[in-house]
Amino acid sequence: MALLSSSAVTSSARFSSDHLLLRANFSTPRTPLISSTPRRLRCAHLLSSPGRGGVGRASSHLCEREALALDVSSFAVREFWSEEELWAAVRLRFRTFYEFRESCGVEDHRNALAEREFEALKDRISGKRIGFKRVSCINATLPLSPYLGLADDLSSACKFSEDGQDKLVVGTLDLNQCLSLADELTGKRPEVNGGNIMRAYLSNVCVAKEIQRNGLGFSLVAKSKEIACEWGITDLYVHVAVDNKAAQKLYQKSGFIYEDEEPAWRARFLGRPRRFLLWADLKK
Repeated sequence: MALLSSSAVTSSARFSSDHLLLRANFSTPRTPLISSTPRRLRCAHLLSSPGRGGVGRASSHLCEREALALDVSSFAVREFWSEEELWAAVRLRFRTFYEFRESCGVEDHRNALAEREFEALKDRISGKRIGFKRVSCINATLPLSPYLGLADDLSSACKFSEDGQDKLVVGTLDLNQCLSLADELTGKRPEVNGGNIMRAYLSNVCVAKEIQRNGLGFSLVAKSKEIACEWGITDLYVHVAVDNKAAQKLYQKSGFIYEDEEPAWRARFLGRPRRFLLWADLKK
């Protein structure tokens, strides 16, 4: 169950908010599972097709894997605190959504793309990008030491230090206060009144594959709704691929409903799965 949204990113490293969400007719929402022992589960796994520079665009299929069942109380879900944490969040997004063919120089290429997205994300957060009134990166983090050795790649890619303690970013999303996101369907609510933007979009949503199904996706979305309300946002949007049933269930549980969908021709032109536009009313 990887989530993500392609709108608030650089052209060379386009993420997509697909990996988590919904339609008009939903099935019964899933209750988050928390247990004390590992379990087998079916998960969304990323498979890439060849791309330029050894990078592939991610698509999803189902696979069997072992999940780590963790105590939800060990996670902290909050706005980012440092640039080092922000960098760890960007690394998690690349790790989740892209695979790179092994070749000479591929690591340098991967790092260059990640650094470009890192700088673009900092620009959006600092208000330097036209079209964004306010942007925040919201992360789920946990201490590193109890899980050292269980996910070596995750530990090395998504580690940061805070108050002398090593931690991991294991989930992330962006909250974007703006009228629209590039190459995405535009929300209809509320109607724009001068420069008063009361609409926001979620993007770049993902949870590390080792610890999915621990309720982190729901916690990230809930925190984003809380912060959006503090900003005065009344209408929250997210885009999702039409075949991403796991994401659809999550967003349904989080209060999102169907508003619109992307034409098939447009999705083909952009070279990606077709998407739904989902809406949540924060005035309730």
